[in-house]
Amino acid sequence: MPKDTVHHFREASRAYSDASIFMHEAIARKAGLSSADHKYLGLILQHESITAGEISKLTGLTTGAVTGLIDRLEKKGLLKRQFIQEDRRKVIILPNIENSMQLLSPLFDELQQKTMALISTFSKKEIETIERYFREATLLMKETADHLNNR
Repeated sequence: MPKDTVHHFREASRAYSDASIFMHEAIARKAGLSSADHKYLGLILQHESITAGEISKLTGLTTGAVTGLIDRLEKKGLLKRQFIQEDRRKVIILPNIENSMQLLSPLFDELQQKTMALISTFSKKEIETIERYFREATLLMKETADHLNNR
């Protein structure tokens, strides 16, 4: 592959990554969250329920950091703790989808509309190629994070 092709791809990828970080930081500020809490809430919202240990495993955060995260998000009504009757030490985290969507949807609606308009300009084959890149790049990033977290 020509060096200039790889160079341009890396520049575009870096610009996309930076813009994504800056956009999510702006959304988080507008929602009254830290950028980290915003991203971790997004992860939690992907589950019907999740334990603090599972959050720690998924994110690489310490259990103490996860407890702080849960405290902050619970205080804002974005999730709640549910204690297990058989073992009161075990806690299940239940995301409050309604409150989270009420907070975040207005901040994402315009972006989603613009994204759909952009996607509609690509062919099915192009979209499949872009999706393949995102899925495979995501696996590489997860492998890297797991490797760094387990050092």
